Amino acid sequence: MAFVIGDACIMCGACAEGCPVGAISEGDGKYVIDADACIDCGACADQCPVGAIEG
Repeated sequence: MAFVIGDACIMCGACAEGCPVGAISEGDGKYVIDADACIDCGACADQCPVGAIEG
């Protein structure tokens, strides 16, 4: 199952920069992860400074 970005997202972009497959983009008020492109590597969660990403 793909990782999910929660409401704690502060729109810093660290997760998008850390995603090796480019599965993360700006959404409405928070970043979003394309579940079909996500490879469940966890790189985004490791980059998030506020812990807004859960897998």
